[in-house]
Amino acid sequence: MTATAIAFPRDAYDFEHYEQRISDTWLLEESVAVRTMRMPFLAVPVGGTRRGGDYPVSCLCSGLKVRDLLLGQPGFPDLGVRWSPCPETCFVVEWGERLPKLGSDRDATTLGRFYGYSEAAIAAFIRRQCHGTPSSAVPEPCCPTAP
Repeated sequence: MTATAIAFPRDAYDFEHYEQRISDTWLLEESVAVRTMRMPFLAVPVGGTRRGGDYPVSCLCSGLKVRDLLLGQPGFPDLGVRWSPCPETCFVVEWGERLPKLGSDRDATTLGRFYGYSEAAIAAFIRRQCHGTPSSAVPEPCCPTAP
């Protein structure tokens, strides 16, 4: 299992996703396009309004490789690997501040601002959630049970 950084963040599969949503777009050029399998995905650093970030991985080995790849890179403080709170992935590499404490209902506005998304992107996300439109960006689950 390897994790490699590719030369250009713009070549990452999800670059346009972030470009359309993140408030401080200058962070995209500071991002690291990480490939653990076939397609590279962005690890977007903290800075500006973005207080934390994460990179979902399918197994602990991948998580450790991604963490090691990002160690020492500017904008990736306090790197760690933990179980993912999302059922779609097993583990997540995190950096920056800890997620704010939320009640039983995850507040999309608070989370969106924490991750540095624009107010327009947050509002669009909330509208889609209310209307039940499925997201094409949600990956298939990697493991049958995640704690």
